[in-house]
Amino acid sequence: MPIAGIYGPDDFANPDRGRPATPMRSRVSPAERARALPMPSLQWSPEVERATAHLYERVKKVISPVEWPLMAPYVKAINELKKARGAVILAHNYQTPEIFHCVADIGGDSLQLAIEATKVKSDIIVQCGVHFMAETSKILNPHKTVLIPDSRAGCSLASSITGADVRLLRERFPGVPVVAYVNTSADVKAEVDICCTSSNAVQVVESLNAPTVIFLPDQYLAKYVATQTKVKIIAWKGACEVHERFTADELAKYRADDPSVQIIAHPECPPDVLEAADYTGSTKGMIDWVRKNKPKRVVMVTECSMADNVQAELPDVLAKSETNRHVC
Repeated sequence: MPIAGIYGPDDFANPDRGRPATPMRSRVSPAERARALPMPSLQWSPEVERATAHLYERVKKVISPVEWPLMAPYVKAINELKKARGAVILAHNYQTPEIFHCVADIGGDSLQLAIEATKVKSDIIVQCGVHFMAETSKILNPHKTVLIPDSRAGCSLASSITGADVRLLRERFPGVPVVAYVNTSADVKAEVDICCTSSNAVQVVESLNAPTVIFLPDQYLAKYVATQTKVKIIAWKGACEVHERFTADELAKYRADDPSVQIIAHPECPPDVLEAADYTGSTKGMIDWVRKNKPKRVVMVTECSMADNVQAELPDVLAKSETNRHVC
């Protein structure tokens, strides 16, 4: 079914957009109270080589022997600090291989990490991902300390909408339920009726038993959902800056070079890309597809580091991203 409508911030007179958020009350966190530890050596040495040799075996297919000596001292230091602090590290599939395979305790997509965050026993969770992922872990673990290594790790999709925008959508469409993709801020999640992931978006939309649903913020995921259901979808003009760059013409070039290549795509991509792909699925769905089918060569139309992580896990499969220019 075609999209019933698509809206963005320019369609509303939103006085709150752009207004600085109210500063949070300053407080001393458990991490700040922790005793400072001495700065570890970050130099390559025989000791570092021995301590990380088993980890390099996991990633040697995608990290060269020239690169590893630059990464290994950090890997060793992080693993030692993690143990000293009693922390657990959660890493998204988009993290680079030395993080995903060598320091993470738990890896997965947004849904997997959200579920696993509720199971960890550690009082400190380090979320190797973007802001909304860390916020989701904190929502599910309110009494634990959740840290994000890089405060600049934002998400263009999550930044495309605010809680105030959701309130204005409700005013425009009174009584219409609102579904939020997990790639949204806590501010937005607090204003909607239910959240979903790319793997269960269609099921969540249909579970509401409503003729029309507002689906936000990804317009391309909304268009994909609209092709899978009879529910009318009102979408938001948001997009992932990585996935929206892909084009069907680029995929056609891969098929021209190698007709046997398999192409799999994330539903955050534009419709013409999904039409050109052999399979469309969530991050986990894409990885499971490769594990099950084990194609000789597969192009993964998503963030480039994920292909490296799949390649490290499945060395007999030649996995590559559509282009290394697209990094989340």
